[in-house]
Amino acid sequence: MGLDIGDRRIGVAVSDELGLTAQPVLTLVRKNRKQDLKSLGRLLRKYGCAAIVAGNPLYMSGDVSPQAEKAQAFAHLLREEFGLPVYLWDERLTTTEAHRHLQAAGRPATEHREVVDQVAAVLILQGFMDARRVQTASD
Repeated sequence: MGLDIGDRRIGVAVSDELGLTAQPVLTLVRKNRKQDLKSLGRLLRKYGCAAIVAGNPLYMSGDVSPQAEKAQAFAHLLREEFGLPVYLWDERLTTTEAHRHLQAAGRPATEHREVVDQVAAVLILQGFMDARRVQTASD
């Protein structure tokens, strides 16, 4: 499962059974920590997820941003709550790239807000899976 973790919303994506492609699932509107974890737990069970990839929004310099600190803390909670591996993935510019993908697909800007977090989650998960495939091929 791939997550684009924000203060108000969490974009969620999952991979296909072969781990080749990422697909959007939904945008979770955050309520509180307990509800957020409960909703994510349901999705993890529904899709049979074995790991979580959480976006890590670093500054362009590579330094840890305040938002990255929040994402890292939430990733830690996910590890504790679900006992699954949680990988942090550099998500610099994924939201910008998500907006570009939506524009290229002809989606009006007014619709972007509804799905941009899902698309960002797809980009995070797909980038992680692609990098693992390349790394495995070179080993």
